[in-house]
Amino acid sequence: MSYSCAITPPSSINACISAAHRPWHSGKNKARPQAKTNEQLWRCVEACGACCKLAKGPSFATPEEIFTDPSDIELYRSLIGPDGWCIHFDKSTRKCSIYPDRPYFCRVEPDVFLSLYGIGKKKFNKEACRCCRDTIKAVYGSQSKELDNFNSSLNR
Repeated sequence: MSYSCAITPPSSINACISAAHRPWHSGKNKARPQAKTNEQLWRCVEACGACCKLAKGPSFATPEEIFTDPSDIELYRSLIGPDGWCIHFDKSTRKCSIYPDRPYFCRVEPDVFLSLYGIGKKKFNKEACRCCRDTIKAVYGSQSKELDNFNSSLNR
């Protein structure tokens, strides 16, 4: 199963964004943190790809506003295609062609949220869900099937 998700930061950053780079992540998938009984667990939904729209416009933070490592900024910029979508996102299948080997910043994981945004594991699920909703709304609209699919996946 191949999903296409990248990180968008929490509201404390002032805007939702996509990503940049540090070393490519090749580790095993980490277990999702346990949620409180009333908390929704974040999950990526297949055939969305909103996070793969890397150039979202002026209301989103720039790579320079998020990353301190120039190589992160360089990699992020190298991934932006002429239409603003990641060059590895196949729009016909809505899947990432490098999903298993995608950069660390394309992974919605507690350690990534901590390193990029200072969001700890206790707040990970809430912030990841909020960031995905905000990004989906910005890319596809607040009445989109992508947003409905995301919200439905959280209620399973």
